[in-house]
Amino acid sequence: MFRGGLSIWRRDMLVMRRSIFSELVAVTAYPLTLYLAFGFGLKGYIADVEGIPYPLFIAPGLISMTAVNAAFTESAWSMWFHRRVQHTIEEYRVTPITVYDIVVGKIFSGFCQGAIKGMAVAVVIFILTPFRMDYANLTAYLIYIALGSMIFSCLGTICGTTIDKPENIGRVESVIIVPLIFMAGIFFPLSSYPAAIQPLIGMLPTTAIFEGARQALLHGTLNWRFLVVLLASAAVTFAVAAVTFTRKMSE
Repeated sequence: MFRGGLSIWRRDMLVMRRSIFSELVAVTAYPLTLYLAFGFGLKGYIADVEGIPYPLFIAPGLISMTAVNAAFTESAWSMWFHRRVQHTIEEYRVTPITVYDIVVGKIFSGFCQGAIKGMAVAVVIFILTPFRMDYANLTAYLIYIALGSMIFSCLGTICGTTIDKPENIGRVESVIIVPLIFMAGIFFPLSSYPAAIQPLIGMLPTTAIFEGARQALLHGTLNWRFLVVLLASAAVTFAVAAVTFTRKMSE
Protein backbone atom coordinates (compact mmCIF):
# COMPACT_ATOMS: atom_id res chain seq x y z
CA MET A 1 0.00 0.00 0.00
CA PHE A 2 2.71 2.49 0.93
CA ARG A 3 4.78 1.85 -2.19
CA GLY A 4 1.87 2.65 -4.53
CA GLY A 5 0.86 5.63 -2.39
CA LEU A 6 4.45 6.90 -2.50
CA SER A 7 4.40 6.76 -6.31
CA ILE A 8 1.24 8.89 -6.44
CA TRP A 9 2.66 11.30 -3.87
CA ARG A 10 5.87 11.65 -5.90
CA ARG A 11 3.90 12.40 -9.07
CA ASP A 12 1.88 15.14 -7.35
CA MET A 13 5.02 16.68 -5.90
CA LEU A 14 6.62 16.81 -9.36
CA VAL A 15 3.52 18.56 -10.70
CA MET A 16 3.60 21.08 -7.85
CA ARG A 17 7.29 21.79 -8.43
CA ARG A 18 6.52 23.16 -11.90
CA SER A 19 4.47 26.03 -10.47
CA ILE A 20 5.77 26.24 -6.92
CA PHE A 21 6.70 29.94 -7.04
CA SER A 22 3.32 31.17 -8.30
CA GLU A 23 1.49 28.90 -5.85
CA LEU A 24 3.48 30.16 -2.88
CA VAL A 25 2.89 33.77 -3.87
CA ALA A 26 -0.84 33.15 -4.20
CA VAL A 27 -1.19 31.18 -0.98
CA THR A 28 0.68 33.73 1.16
CA ALA A 29 -1.37 36.69 -0.05
CA TYR A 30 -4.58 35.93 1.91
CA PRO A 31 -3.17 35.11 5.39
CA LEU A 32 -0.61 37.89 5.06
CA THR A 33 -3.39 40.37 4.26
CA LEU A 34 -5.30 39.20 7.34
CA TYR A 35 -2.18 39.49 9.47
CA LEU A 36 -1.44 43.02 8.31
CA ALA A 37 -5.09 44.12 8.58
CA PHE A 38 -5.77 42.64 12.01
CA GLY A 39 -2.32 42.35 13.55
CA PHE A 40 -1.26 45.88 12.67
CA GLY A 41 -4.57 47.59 12.00
CA LEU A 42 -6.12 46.61 15.32
CA LYS A 43 -3.13 46.32 17.64
CA GLY A 44 -3.61 49.93 18.72
CA TYR A 45 -7.22 49.19 19.72
CA ILE A 46 -6.85 45.70 21.20
CA ALA A 47 -4.90 45.17 24.38
CA ASP A 48 -2.79 42.10 24.94
CA VAL A 49 -4.83 38.90 24.68
CA GLU A 50 -4.21 36.59 27.62
CA GLY A 51 -0.95 38.44 28.22
CA ILE A 52 0.20 38.04 24.61
CA PRO A 53 0.59 40.94 22.12
CA TYR A 54 -2.24 40.71 19.60
CA PRO A 55 -0.04 40.25 16.48
CA LEU A 56 1.74 37.41 18.25
CA PHE A 57 -1.59 35.93 19.36
CA ILE A 58 -2.97 35.59 15.82
CA ALA A 59 0.26 34.58 14.02
CA PRO A 60 0.24 30.84 14.93
CA GLY A 61 -3.41 30.53 13.87
CA LEU A 62 -2.79 32.13 10.48
CA ILE A 63 0.15 29.82 9.82
CA SER A 64 -1.92 26.81 10.87
CA MET A 65 -4.89 28.01 8.81
CA THR A 66 -2.74 28.21 5.69
CA ALA A 67 -1.45 24.67 6.17
CA VAL A 68 -4.82 22.99 6.74
CA ASN A 69 -6.61 25.09 4.12
CA ALA A 70 -3.99 24.19 1.53
CA ALA A 71 -4.27 20.52 2.49
CA PHE A 72 -8.03 20.59 1.95
CA THR A 73 -7.88 22.56 -1.30
CA GLU A 74 -5.13 20.45 -2.84
CA SER A 75 -6.79 17.14 -1.95
CA ALA A 76 -10.27 18.22 -3.06
CA TRP A 77 -9.32 19.77 -6.38
CA SER A 78 -6.63 17.23 -7.19
CA MET A 79 -9.00 14.31 -6.61
CA TRP A 80 -11.81 15.99 -8.55
CA PHE A 81 -9.57 16.98 -11.46
CA HIS A 82 -7.94 13.57 -11.79
CA ARG A 83 -11.31 11.84 -11.52
CA ARG A 84 -13.46 14.07 -13.73
CA VAL A 85 -11.08 15.76 -16.20
CA GLN A 86 -7.83 13.87 -16.69
CA HIS A 87 -9.30 10.47 -15.71
CA THR A 88 -5.99 9.66 -14.07
CA ILE A 89 -7.81 7.64 -11.42
CA GLU A 90 -9.04 5.18 -14.04
CA GLU A 91 -5.46 4.84 -15.30
CA TYR A 92 -4.31 4.06 -11.79
CA ARG A 93 -6.92 1.32 -11.50
CA VAL A 94 -5.49 -0.70 -14.41
CA THR A 95 -2.12 -0.83 -12.65
CA PRO A 96 -1.22 -2.85 -9.52
CA ILE A 97 -2.03 0.29 -7.47
CA THR A 98 -4.93 -0.31 -5.08
CA VAL A 99 -7.72 1.96 -3.92
CA TYR A 100 -5.94 2.46 -0.61
CA ASP A 101 -2.75 3.41 -2.46
CA ILE A 102 -4.64 6.19 -4.21
CA VAL A 103 -6.26 7.47 -1.03
CA VAL A 104 -3.03 7.38 0.97
CA GLY A 105 -1.09 9.03 -1.85
CA LYS A 106 -3.59 11.86 -2.22
CA ILE A 107 -3.81 12.41 1.53
CA PHE A 108 -0.04 12.66 1.93
CA SER A 109 0.18 14.88 -1.13
CA GLY A 110 -2.32 17.28 0.39
CA PHE A 111 -0.55 17.15 3.73
CA CYS A 112 2.88 17.93 2.24
CA GLN A 113 1.60 20.79 0.13
CA GLY A 114 -0.18 22.22 3.15
CA ALA A 115 3.00 21.98 5.22
CA ILE A 116 5.11 23.68 2.53
CA LYS A 117 2.64 26.54 2.10
CA GLY A 118 2.25 26.96 5.85
CA MET A 119 6.03 27.29 6.18
CA ALA A 120 6.05 29.92 3.43
CA VAL A 121 3.57 32.04 5.39
CA ALA A 122 5.57 31.52 8.58
CA VAL A 123 8.76 32.75 6.90
CA VAL A 124 7.02 35.90 5.62
CA ILE A 125 5.54 36.67 9.04
CA PHE A 126 8.91 36.11 10.74
CA ILE A 127 10.59 38.50 8.30
CA LEU A 128 8.01 41.29 8.50
CA THR A 129 7.41 41.29 12.24
CA PRO A 130 9.32 40.88 15.51
CA PHE A 131 7.57 37.51 15.95
CA ARG A 132 10.02 35.16 17.65
CA MET A 133 9.60 31.78 19.23
CA ASP A 134 11.45 29.21 21.25
CA TYR A 135 12.50 26.65 18.66
CA ALA A 136 12.22 23.95 21.30
CA ASN A 137 8.43 24.40 20.95
CA LEU A 138 8.47 23.66 17.24
CA THR A 139 8.16 19.88 17.59
CA ALA A 140 5.00 20.16 19.69
CA TYR A 141 3.57 22.67 17.23
CA LEU A 142 4.23 20.42 14.24
CA ILE A 143 2.30 17.58 15.87
CA TYR A 144 -0.87 19.66 15.70
CA ILE A 145 -0.12 20.81 12.15
CA ALA A 146 0.51 17.25 10.97
CA LEU A 147 -2.73 15.92 12.45
CA GLY A 148 -4.73 18.95 11.28
CA SER A 149 -3.39 18.73 7.75
CA MET A 150 -4.19 15.02 7.64
CA ILE A 151 -7.77 15.68 8.75
CA PHE A 152 -8.32 18.42 6.20
CA SER A 153 -6.62 16.37 3.49
CA CYS A 154 -9.03 13.50 4.22
CA LEU A 155 -11.97 15.92 4.10
CA GLY A 156 -10.72 17.24 0.77
CA THR A 157 -10.39 13.71 -0.57
CA ILE A 158 -13.99 12.98 0.47
CA CYS A 159 -15.23 16.13 -1.28
CA GLY A 160 -13.20 15.51 -4.43
CA THR A 161 -14.52 11.96 -4.55
CA THR A 162 -18.21 12.64 -4.01
CA ILE A 163 -18.72 16.03 -5.68
CA ASP A 164 -19.15 16.09 -9.45
CA LYS A 165 -19.80 19.81 -10.04
CA PRO A 166 -16.68 21.88 -9.32
CA GLU A 167 -18.62 24.88 -8.03
CA ASN A 168 -19.92 22.72 -5.17
CA ILE A 169 -16.38 22.34 -3.79
CA GLY A 170 -16.25 26.11 -3.37
CA ARG A 171 -19.63 26.02 -1.64
CA VAL A 172 -18.40 23.41 0.82
CA GLU A 173 -15.42 25.64 1.61
CA SER A 174 -17.65 28.69 2.10
CA VAL A 175 -20.41 27.02 4.11
CA ILE A 176 -18.47 24.48 6.18
CA ILE A 177 -14.69 24.89 6.12
CA VAL A 178 -14.41 28.66 6.53
CA PRO A 179 -16.93 28.89 9.43
CA LEU A 180 -15.22 26.01 11.23
CA ILE A 181 -11.87 27.77 10.88
CA PHE A 182 -13.01 31.22 11.99
CA MET A 183 -15.09 29.86 14.90
CA ALA A 184 -11.99 28.20 16.33
CA GLY A 185 -10.51 31.34 17.87
CA ILE A 186 -7.88 32.44 15.39
CA PHE A 187 -8.60 36.14 16.03
CA PHE A 188 -10.01 36.03 19.56
CA PRO A 189 -9.71 33.92 22.72
CA LEU A 190 -12.19 31.10 23.22
CA SER A 191 -13.17 32.69 26.53
CA SER A 192 -15.04 35.31 24.48
CA TYR A 193 -17.78 32.76 23.78
CA PRO A 194 -20.71 32.44 26.20
CA ALA A 195 -19.95 29.87 28.86
CA ALA A 196 -22.86 27.70 27.68
CA ILE A 197 -21.34 27.00 24.26
CA GLN A 198 -17.65 26.91 25.16
CA PRO A 199 -17.68 23.11 25.67
CA LEU A 200 -19.22 22.67 22.22
CA ILE A 201 -16.64 24.92 20.58
CA GLY A 202 -13.90 23.04 22.42
CA MET A 203 -15.00 19.78 20.78
CA LEU A 204 -14.46 21.08 17.23
CA PRO A 205 -11.38 19.62 15.50
CA THR A 206 -10.49 23.10 14.25
CA THR A 207 -10.40 24.38 17.83
CA ALA A 208 -8.06 21.54 18.75
CA ILE A 209 -5.85 22.44 15.79
CA PHE A 210 -5.61 26.20 16.22
CA GLU A 211 -5.80 26.57 20.00
CA GLY A 212 -3.60 23.54 20.57
CA ALA A 213 -1.04 24.77 18.02
CA ARG A 214 -1.01 28.24 19.59
CA GLN A 215 -0.41 26.82 23.07
CA ALA A 216 2.34 24.58 21.71
CA LEU A 217 4.17 27.28 19.76
CA LEU A 218 3.94 30.07 22.33
CA HIS A 219 4.18 28.07 25.55
CA GLY A 220 5.57 24.67 24.54
CA THR A 221 2.62 22.80 26.08
CA LEU A 222 0.74 19.79 24.73
CA ASN A 223 -2.97 19.75 25.47
CA TRP A 224 -3.82 16.05 25.60
CA ARG A 225 -7.55 16.66 25.26
CA PHE A 226 -6.95 18.43 21.97
CA LEU A 227 -4.62 15.66 20.82
CA VAL A 228 -7.26 13.01 21.55
CA VAL A 229 -9.81 15.00 19.53
CA LEU A 230 -7.37 15.26 16.61
CA LEU A 231 -6.35 11.60 16.68
CA ALA A 232 -9.99 10.49 16.74
CA SER A 233 -10.91 12.93 13.96
CA ALA A 234 -7.97 11.80 11.82
CA ALA A 235 -8.91 8.12 12.22
CA VAL A 236 -12.58 8.76 11.40
CA THR A 237 -11.94 11.00 8.39
CA PHE A 238 -9.36 8.58 6.96
CA ALA A 239 -11.77 5.66 7.28
CA VAL A 240 -14.58 7.66 5.67
CA ALA A 241 -12.28 8.80 2.84
CA ALA A 242 -11.17 5.23 2.11
CA VAL A 243 -14.71 3.79 2.20
CA THR A 244 -16.16 6.65 0.15
CA PHE A 245 -13.51 6.35 -2.55
CA THR A 246 -13.86 2.57 -2.70
CA ARG A 247 -17.62 2.80 -3.17
CA LYS A 248 -17.32 5.57 -5.76
CA MET A 249 -14.86 3.57 -7.83
CA SER A 250 -17.10 0.48 -7.74
CA GLU A 251 -20.06 2.35 -9.27
